[in-house]
Amino acid sequence: MLRMGFAEERVALVMRCISIVFYAVTINGSRGNAFKPTRGFRQGGPLSPFFFLMCSEGLSSLIRLAIKEGSKKGPTISYLLFADDCMLFGEATNGGTRILKDILREYERCSDQCMNFNKSTIFFSSNTTEEDKEDISNEMGVRCSTNMEKYLGLPNVVGRLKESFQNLKDRVKQRIEKWSTQLLSQGGK
Repeated sequence: MLRMGFAEERVALVMRCISIVFYAVTINGSRGNAFKPTRGFRQGGPLSPFFFLMCSEGLSSLIRLAIKEGSKKGPTISYLLFADDCMLFGEATNGGTRILKDILREYERCSDQCMNFNKSTIFFSSNTTEEDKEDISNEMGVRCSTNMEKYLGLPNVVGRLKESFQNLKDRVKQRIEKWSTQLLSQGGK
């Protein structure tokens, strides 16, 4: 937070919110002994969305800086941040891979968050050679996606296939029909 320009007093206040937390578990109506968490801030806590926004803003700043510098020396990187996920888009080149890896290392150093490359996948466009795919996948330490995976129930790559969203449309239609039959009177239909 200090590296992002927050005042020291604000950082100290946030750190107090994190460091003075104690938990107690209630079992069968009896409260157990209080204990202090050892792993720091947990996902799902009331402040979690705010910390995610601060960290994602830090990542966004690093990417914007790389894009600004990249106009002089290399490829650009696009990104989407959603909930607690990040999707990065860039050129499948060794230079682009090094730039992306440098950004992620700097982000880890600044935020004390670690990338989980075991949960990450990399997807290549059809014009990327198998040799480049393997080199980049190994360089990043991320498994290469071999099939069309889904994100939040939707395909990652749609292209011109209009039926890609048919399942989603069917589910929404089914819920609306179910809702209307349960909640509207015959006169309201």
